Amino acid sequence: MPDNDDYRAALRALSDELIAIQKPILILDAIKWPQAMENAFFAGGAKTLPAFGREEYLQRNPLNFDPATTDQRLGDFQKRIANVLGHNDPLGTILWETAEQYRLVVKLLSERGRPEFLTASRQLYGSARDHLRGDSTPLIDMGKRLCEIFSLPAASHLASAYPKNISAEQAVIQLRERLQPFFHDSAFSVRETDGIVSDAAAGGDCIKINSNASFSRLELQVLEVHEGWVHVGTTLNGRRQPWASWLSVGSPRITALQEGLAVLIETLTFSSFPGRARKISDRVVAIDMAEQGADFIEVYRHFVDHGLSPKESYKIAQRVFRGGMVGGGACFTKDLSYVKGFVETVNFIRSAILADVPQILPLLFVGKVSLGDVPVLYQYLDDGTIQAPHYLPPMFRDLNGLYVWFGFSSGLSQVNLQSVQSHFQTLFHQLKPTPGSEL
Repeated sequence: MPDNDDYRAALRALSDELIAIQKPILILDAIKWPQAMENAFFAGGAKTLPAFGREEYLQRNPLNFDPATTDQRLGDFQKRIANVLGHNDPLGTILWETAEQYRLVVKLLSERGRPEFLTASRQLYGSARDHLRGDSTPLIDMGKRLCEIFSLPAASHLASAYPKNISAEQAVIQLRERLQPFFHDSAFSVRETDGIVSDAAAGGDCIKINSNASFSRLELQVLEVHEGWVHVGTTLNGRRQPWASWLSVGSPRITALQEGLAVLIETLTFSSFPGRARKISDRVVAIDMAEQGADFIEVYRHFVDHGLSPKESYKIAQRVFRGGMVGGGACFTKDLSYVKGFVETVNFIRSAILADVPQILPLLFVGKVSLGDVPVLYQYLDDGTIQAPHYLPPMFRDLNGLYVWFGFSSGLSQVNLQSVQSHFQTLFHQLKPTPGSEL
C-alpha cells in the first residue's frame, strides 16, 4: 500500500538520521582510564586515590561532539518525529524515547568529574536502592544475597580446575572457530586490541580481545554466548532491519535487557561459573557504596577484605568510579544493569509464557531493544515493517525447552525454599567438604 510504503520510508529516514546524530557519542571512550592509572595505584601501595578528575577527562578524553549542538539536533529531531510519523505513533514513540536518552547521555558526559554526573547516571541506569520492576525488593538487597551465595566455600573449589592459561592470541582463534558457524553468513570477526580496558568487548560485528589478557576455558564459554550470541547477534539483527535501522544501535534504555539477556544465556547454556556470577553481583554492592559516599579506596579495600585479589578489586572500583569523582560524590551506575536486567528479563519470559504469548520471545533478539519495546515491535511483524531476528540462540529458535524450563521455574517459585532447605539440611549436616576431590 502506498501509505504504508510512505510510512516505512519516513521511518527509515528518521532511523538513519538518529544513527548519524548519535554516532560520535561514545560513552565508555569518554570515561575510560588509561592503564597507567592502575600501574601508578599499585606502585603507590594502593593507598592513594587515582589522580583522575574533571581536568583529566577534558584533556585525555575530549568529546567527539559539541554538547550544545548535539543536544539541539536531538531536540529538533524529536519535534520532527510527530510531524512525520504522526502523534502517538508507537514506533515514533520508541524513536523519541531513544533520542531523549541520548540527550541525557550528552548531559552525563558534559558533567564528568562533577556531582551532576551521578544525577544523570541515575536517570539513565538507575540506583542500587531502586526497586526491581513489579516488585518491592531493592536491587541492593538482591545484590547482597547473590554475593553471599556466590561467595560460599564450594564456589572457589568448583572454579579451581579452570586456570587462566589461554592467551589472547589463542582466545581469538578459539572464539572465531566457535562463533563463525553461528554467524556463517555475516562479516563477523574476532581480533586482538590493546585499546580496551576490559578483557573483551563486543563492537558491532566484532569481538575485541585485550592483548594483555588471558582466559580460562570457562571464560571463553561466557564470551561466546554473552558477547557473541547476544551483543553481536542483536547488533547484526538490527542491521538487517529494512526500515527500523535504529535497532542496530543502543542507547542506555536498552542496556538492562542487553546485559540481563546475556547473563541469562550464560545461565541457560551452563557457560557461567560462580566467580563470574559473583563479579556481577559485587558490582551492585560497589555502586551502592559509592552512591552512599564511599571513595575509591574504601570500595577497593572492601573487596580485598572480602577475598578478591587486589587486581580484581581495582577493576571493580574502576568500573564504578569512571566518569565520576574518585573522592566520593559521583559514580557510574551502569553495572546495575546485569543483575537488574537478569531479574527483569526472567520475569518477562515467565510472564509471557503464563500469558500464553511465548511467540514474542524471539523478538528479545530483534535488535537493541528494551523490554517495553518487544510487544510493540511484535505488532509490526505481520506487515513486514519489522523483520524477525535472523541470528537466534537455539533455545529461542525452538521454544519448547524454554517453555518447559520457565514453566517449572514459575511453579517452583511458589515453594517455600527456606522450609525445604531446612528439611534437607538434616541430610547434609554430617557431610564434610572434600577439597581434593573431583566433581
